[in-house]
Amino acid sequence: MMAGASAPSPFYPVLAAEIGFSSATITTVFAVYAITLLLTLLTAGSLSDHVGRRPVASAGLLLLAVSVLVFWHADSVAGLMWGRAVQGVASGLLLSSLSAAVTDLERPDRPGSAAVWNAVAPMVGLGGGALVSGIMLDVAAEPMRDIFGPLSAAYAVLAVLVWFVPETAPRTPGALRSLRFQLTVPAAMRAEFLRSAPAIFAGWATGGFFLSLGANIVAAELGGRDHLWQGLSVALLAGTGGLATLLIRRRSAHTIVVFGTAALASGTLLSLGALALNSLPLYLVTVSITGAGFGTAFFGVVRALSPHIPATQRADVFAVIFLVSYLAFGVPTVVAGVLVQLFGLHPVSYGYGLLVALLAGTACVLRLRRRRPNEDAPGLMA
Repeated sequence: MMAGASAPSPFYPVLAAEIGFSSATITTVFAVYAITLLLTLLTAGSLSDHVGRRPVASAGLLLLAVSVLVFWHADSVAGLMWGRAVQGVASGLLLSSLSAAVTDLERPDRPGSAAVWNAVAPMVGLGGGALVSGIMLDVAAEPMRDIFGPLSAAYAVLAVLVWFVPETAPRTPGALRSLRFQLTVPAAMRAEFLRSAPAIFAGWATGGFFLSLGANIVAAELGGRDHLWQGLSVALLAGTGGLATLLIRRRSAHTIVVFGTAALASGTLLSLGALALNSLPLYLVTVSITGAGFGTAFFGVVRALSPHIPATQRADVFAVIFLVSYLAFGVPTVVAGVLVQLFGLHPVSYGYGLLVALLAGTACVLRLRRRRPNEDAPGLMA
């Protein structure tokens, strides 16, 4: 699912030239995806708690197959928006149901392993989708077909295979009632969730900026004309996030969040320095540091929250977590796209980076000041 979310990113500069649209339009197309995803989380985020994980996941995968087909054949901005809108609905259904299913299926002898999978899998998908798209744009005769054709087929196959996974959420009353707009976090974990929100916001705001305007920064500001370099910036951000998560997974949630937010803040500031020096190699190195923070900050939050989520509300709580994530993913990116039209890409990149660094630094300080004694013990991780 996340590979499909990042795969279009290297195509945006190409499509902008072919169809004819600006950086603001790129962020608008991206925002359509984020907005429809948010609306789906608000309405259907807890649906799998009532009707089961498998039917919701299967429907989401089928919609995902349709969305990439629409995006593939789009020849106008409206077509691109339709494709991304359907993808947003599909992703909203999948994020909460799949995250809850992974948590449901966690082995009792490996507590915490679900949090690892729920943090690493999105990073691997984001990095892989952007990198493969960048490579195919340089080597394939018809890169759109070679990327989105196999993706649509894979989603259709997965929509069938998901029915062979054990159902972990028995049917319960209230499915129609659950489709109302709602935000539900159990009272016992609200304080922890609020402390975690700045870390989630800073990380996913970074991801949204890279997925929408990252390729433009590499091409226009740093001279990375090959599509490989443009895809590599997203791949490094997400790939180092997944790798760092695996390496740090045995530490306490407190330590992981502190490390993640500190790396996110420092990596972002260093990337602005690389941008000022107009150095693509240095920029890619600093993106790796930023990515380590991006992945581990989110993992630490999921790790801290997961043990406190009641089994009957898992999809609901994960919907709220991803709601905050995708608000950060979409809203600042749209604002950045509008500001690019007024002030240019270079100054907006600096302003955006400083804002992310400030948020990540604030999240780090909050975590350090509200440290709990029982957060020092490392968890048993897969």
